[in-house]
Parts: sequence; structure tokens; C-alpha cells
Amino acid sequence: MTSLDKPTEETEADDARAVTEAALFEAFGGVRGMIETVLPGLLFVTIFTLNNNLHMSAIAALAVSLVLVVVRLAMRDTVKHAFSGVFGVAFGVVFAMMTDNAKNFYLPGMLYTLGLALAYIVTSLAGVPLIGLILGPVFKENLSWRTRNPGRKKAYTKASYAWGLILLAKSAILFPLYWWADTEQLGWVLVTLKIPPFLLAVWLTWVFLAKAPAPIDVFAEMEAAEKAEEEKAEREKAEREAREQQERRRTTELFGEAVEPAVDDSLRRLADGESDAADSSRSGRHRKG
Repeated sequence: MTSLDKPTEETEADDARAVTEAALFEAFGGVRGMIETVLPGLLFVTIFTLNNNLHMSAIAALAVSLVLVVVRLAMRDTVKHAFSGVFGVAFGVVFAMMTDNAKNFYLPGMLYTLGLALAYIVTSLAGVPLIGLILGPVFKENLSWRTRNPGRKKAYTKASYAWGLILLAKSAILFPLYWWADTEQLGWVLVTLKIPPFLLAVWLTWVFLAKAPAPIDVFAEMEAAEKAEEEKAEREKAEREAREQQERRRTTELFGEAVEPAVDDSLRRLADGESDAADSSRSGRHRKG
């Protein structure tokens, strides 16, 4: 490696890390997405801790979730993270209201966390790691990593296992508390565990992907293939027109002097024949009259 190669490789590595950071930020919502995830639950447990009013706590949590969606819509921003928060809060409100048990506000989210943990682990065992399915479109590689980029598939598998184990550990803390602790204790622990496990999983994903081969941009490949087909069609058309022009030129050079008088004579005979036919038609009409 020369002294000129090393800075280039370092620059490419820095670019790859920057792309990975941007993709993770987009996929998981960044700081704003974390706020939208934490705020409804934080508001619920705060109000319930102050006055033990289930209805007021639930309505306040649902209202702030809807406000976050409206803000996203007003700013014409992506609403997937805000909408997911609304659905999660709505399910929690329904569970809590139907059972008249404030603890059940947290139960849908806990079950979702456990199911997601199992999904990460099962898909990794099946060779189709879930984190790859999530991030593949973000990196514009779709599923090319499965067959064409084994190093990247390995990184996605490691990241999926990391997510699965972290979420399993989180579930192992929360479910015993659901049975043994009161609503306030469960709520505050759950709010506390919202961000740190998530950040740990995102950081591990970034570490694994930063060391992995670069993604294969299948969208760029498809565009390049379409452009190549168009250029090929244009070349074939130009070559065909050039051959036709060359054949016409060769024909003119070989037979032009003999063909042109013959064509002119044929045209004159055709014109004379039409004129005779017209005269005969007129004379016939005069005789008939």
C-alpha cells in the first residue's frame, strides 16, 4: 500500500460509516423517533403516579400521540414512527379500559417486544435476518445481501441476534415486574428501559455494518441495465439506418443511370394511359347524351 492509497481507503471507510449512520437514523427514527416512543408512556405513568386516575392518564397518552402525528403531517414528514406510537398507545388504552387495570396499558407493548425479540432470533436461524429485511431497502440493496454479499449477510445476522437478545433481556426484566410490582413501579422501569437497550442495539448494528462490505445498490444496477438497453437499441437503429443508406447509395451508383430513364418512361406511359381513359369516358358520355 502506498501513501496515496491509504487516505483513499480511509475516506471510503469514513463514507461507508456515514452512509450506515444515516441509514440507521432513517430506519429507526433518530432522536425525534425516540421522543415519540417515550413521551406517551412517560405522560401516562406521570399522571397516574400523581392522581391514580386511569382514564385521565390513558386519554392524555393517546392525545399526545395524536398530536405527534398531526405535527408530522403538518411538517410533511414521515409518520411511520408516530403512527406506530399511536397504535401502540391505542392498544394499551383499550386493554387498560376493558380490564380496568392500569398495568395492562403496558401489556401490548411488552408482548410486542417479546414477539419482536423472537422474530429477530428465528429469522436469523432461518438465514433471513430481520434486520437485513428492514435495512436492505434503506441501503438500496433489497435482498442482494442474501446471495451476492455473504459478508453483509453475516453482519445482518449478528445484528439481528444482538437485537433479539437485548429485547429478550428487556422482556425478562419487565414480565416479572408486571406480575409482582405495582403500576407505578412497572411504568417507571419501562420508561427507563425504552432508550438504553435501543441505543445499545443500534450501536451494535452500526459496529457490525461498518465492518461489513459495502451494499450492492440494486437500484443503480437496474437503472444502468435500462440505460444500456436503450443505448444498445439506439446503436442498432443507427447501424440499420447506416446500412440502408449505404445500400441505397450502392444501388444508385450501379443502376442509377439505367433505372432513372426507365422509371421516367414508365411514369409517362402511365400518365398517357390515364389521359386516354379519361378522353374515352368523356366521349362515351357525349354519345349517350
